[in-house]
Amino acid sequence: MALPPLAGSPRRGRDIHEAHRAATPLELLFDLTFVVAVALAAAQLHHAEGAGHTLAALPGYLLAFFAIWWAWMNYTWFGSAYDNDDATYRVLTLLQMAGVLVFATGVPGLFEGRTALAVAGYAAMRLPLCVQWLRAAQGDPLRRGTCLRYAAGVACVQVLWIAQFFSASAGLLPQGLIWPSLIALVLLELAVPLWAETVGPPTPWHAHHIAERYSGFVIMILGESILGATNAVSNLVQASGLTAELALLGLAGALLAFCLWWMYFLLPSGESLHQHRERAFLWGYGHYVTFAALAAVGSGLEVVADAVKQDSANSALQAITMVAAAQAIYIASIWALHRHATRSSHRQLVLVLVVLACVGLAPLAVAQGLPLVWGLLLLSLGPLVSIVYNERGRTHCAADFVVR
Repeated sequence: MALPPLAGSPRRGRDIHEAHRAATPLELLFDLTFVVAVALAAAQLHHAEGAGHTLAALPGYLLAFFAIWWAWMNYTWFGSAYDNDDATYRVLTLLQMAGVLVFATGVPGLFEGRTALAVAGYAAMRLPLCVQWLRAAQGDPLRRGTCLRYAAGVACVQVLWIAQFFSASAGLLPQGLIWPSLIALVLLELAVPLWAETVGPPTPWHAHHIAERYSGFVIMILGESILGATNAVSNLVQASGLTAELALLGLAGALLAFCLWWMYFLLPSGESLHQHRERAFLWGYGHYVTFAALAAVGSGLEVVADAVKQDSANSALQAITMVAAAQAIYIASIWALHRHATRSSHRQLVLVLVVLACVGLAPLAVAQGLPLVWGLLLLSLGPLVSIVYNERGRTHCAADFVVR
């Protein structure tokens, strides 16, 4: 059945072998709106950690970050396959950007049970994507079934999100079913691409472009984390002047961020996705853990700065434990992604266990009286071990590090 014409319908899918494919200025601008959303989600987690309510705030953080990551990821993969940068594409992107900012404004409410603004923003992020997929269906007859499934899946799940919100707000949904219903909706969101890609040829995303987009998101999160930690240290300097302890705190935070950045870029993501496109789903979905943990490291660094100001043994141990826990999850996710990409030998498993053991040393040392800033510096030991091993291994045992 012929589809009604849509203005400026995109051409057929992009060439998966296109040379020198890179992120566009529009994609980079789009990413900037997510800096705001990630910063607000991390700020809410920081406030909860500082008040000792980490576990209570964790579900809200994970849900908020899922919405942020999922909207970004869907746009990224669609753009990799069908971005033709025409006026309609740009306007629809603008609408999604506006939705991101509305959602970001509603993030604090998510942690307090006020979800109206977040739901409105999420709808504004998602519904323009349906139009994008309809345009792709018209412009790419070969993959029309796939594109229509994407459009229908995104729209149907969005309707269910809105229905869940109104049901919960009106008291029609029992309190005990609110979180189970949210989890079910998250699973439905994750199922849409899996369902859509089962019909016809897969969407023509570009492996190295996707890898670049994901690496850019890592840098964006690290930048937000560094900004938050720097602001916290700056406030301490303004209050009490620059001291050796604060200088070391800034150095330790910067070193940790640098090591976590280096660890991520050890991943041969572009090569792996190019050679094994069937690995894309697990690779793409697995980054939710990586991104959420990395943002949590940033909020933990702000808690460390707060603990330095309080000069309390209990607050110091709590702060270093929060950073170490988030860092451990990040490192484990990086190992899993590396294992998925390279099918690496058991030695990588031994390495990650050694690295995680090094991370665990910091809270133990602080509990025994090591100053907090030195404990933060100690957190870089594990990543440094991984970096040295992998960089040397690529030189001396290259066969163990190739994509299989």
